Amino acid sequence: MDGVHDMGGMDGFGKVEPEANEPVFHHRWEGRVLAMSRAIGVFRAWTIDTSRYAIELMAPSIYLTGSYYEKWFLRNQNLLVERGLIDADEVAAGHALRPAKNLTRGPFTLADVEKVTKRGSYSRPAPAPARFKAGDRVRTKNIHPTTHTRLPRYARGRVGVVERSHGAHIFPDSVTTGKGEDPQWLYTVRFDAQELWGAEADPKLKVSIEAFEPYLEHV
Repeated sequence: MDGVHDMGGMDGFGKVEPEANEPVFHHRWEGRVLAMSRAIGVFRAWTIDTSRYAIELMAPSIYLTGSYYEKWFLRNQNLLVERGLIDADEVAAGHALRPAKNLTRGPFTLADVEKVTKRGSYSRPAPAPARFKAGDRVRTKNIHPTTHTRLPRYARGRVGVVERSHGAHIFPDSVTTGKGEDPQWLYTVRFDAQELWGAEADPKLKVSIEAFEPYLEHV
């Protein structure tokens, strides 16, 4: 979707300034949010693409002012309520008001943690032969979906070269809208910076993105 979250190639947000000796967490609660996120993931209540889409749906005023882990916390809260795993009145109260839902997985022991928190593969059998191969010149489609997409706005309608095929994977655009996994071929596509940002861009700079087959067409 076109939203404030899609900042790639945009001006006006200031330069990126890496923090020297940046700690893993700036506050203790951030580590707790990460731990909660990993624990929630054990129950496979939603996918990583659904998680991304839930952050994209946040109002610009929240997205632009919230820290990284504040967005994670709000994302978890919103999805838990949406999926009926907790209720809004419990959020307001700050604790459970009724017995937890049965999620059919668990209980787990400490020895199970590494196994059950390991992220599953998103690779799937190919539904059809690949349309593109390494070396092909392709153009990304100039799409503007109102729902989730992994094609960044700055790379739409641009000509690049396929560098590599990664096989078929779950298609985020479909799974986030309830249309199923809809596996699609995934490619790395390389662009010249001047193709993306015009003649004033560094002519030596190349940018590679991962693009699903429905985003691409032959030149």
